[in-house]
Amino acid sequence: MSLSLSDLFISMGLFAKAIVVVMLLMSLLTLATALGKWWRIRKAQRETAKFGPEFSRFLQEEQMEGAISLASQYQHSHVARTLAGALEEVKPLLRDGHQVTAGDINSAERACERNMLILVAELKRGLGLLATVGSTAPFVGLLGTTVGIVNAFTGMAAGGGSGGLAAVSAGIAEALITTAFGLMVAIPAVWIYNYFSTKIEFLTVEMTYSAKELVDYLIKSVGNEFGRSTFTKDFPAKVGSSSGHINQ
Repeated sequence: MSLSLSDLFISMGLFAKAIVVVMLLMSLLTLATALGKWWRIRKAQRETAKFGPEFSRFLQEEQMEGAISLASQYQHSHVARTLAGALEEVKPLLRDGHQVTAGDINSAERACERNMLILVAELKRGLGLLATVGSTAPFVGLLGTTVGIVNAFTGMAAGGGSGGLAAVSAGIAEALITTAFGLMVAIPAVWIYNYFSTKIEFLTVEMTYSAKELVDYLIKSVGNEFGRSTFTKDFPAKVGSSSGHINQ
């Protein structure tokens, strides 16, 4: 019997073929998830690279209305979407000519936190599938190997044990090929999972840092008393200071 992969697959039993089909589906799911995740992160990074300098320029020129409008234009930027929640909290106050107080800044900070939670959940979507494939594919292949070896020795026993190793070599090769397929599916899945986990951690740092910078900007723009902020370093409370304005 030829030991080529095609001949081995043709000669496989129904259970071994089912194992190979399952691992093929797992491999396709891994590839589809990786491509979708890569495209999503790539688009977010490209938009953020455009958004960052423009947003900084608006803040330096104290044009908050322009900064708010800009954030709403970049729907795929993770940083823009994080800051959009805080800016939406400030926007009605600027429109009505009200002063921005410490309570308003705290609301803006909480809006950043909520948006970050949603964005991190979106970015992590699909990582569970990659982790599952990477951890279970070898065991699925091992299951096919175990059943294949059992069938090979059962066939040898049914033949009276004649032929020795030559009689079961094809059966053992057929059984071991499922383990090889399992490793071929699992190893890329683990690599891809670790790669995207690192990328998402980096994006989370970007979002956190940008949110801190915005809250710090709002705090410095207000002369009012403010409390402790979880997104910024500790600032001492200013007792009796006058309220300030953020320029439109």
